[in-house]
Amino acid sequence: MNTAEQIIMFILAGALLVLLALAITVIIVVLRLIASLRRITEKAEHVVDSAGSVAEMFKRASGPATILHFIKTIAEVVNKRKESDK
Repeated sequence: MNTAEQIIMFILAGALLVLLALAITVIIVVLRLIASLRRITEKAEHVVDSAGSVAEMFKRASGPATILHFIKTIAEVVNKRKESDK
């Protein structure tokens, strides 16, 4: 092997080393990103489940709350009428 071939071989070996190190670094960063996204997704699912539970609670409570509001309105009208009669 002559000198030119050895120089080219060292250049290619160096380039391969740099690319291999870069590929390993990129793989590690991508794996960390995927783990982070997985945690974010789990938290988002928990928030959505909690919001669904709260919405269900308000849905169940809306019937009694509406009736209480109706009774309160009737009481206010009756009180105003009594005050205006005096």
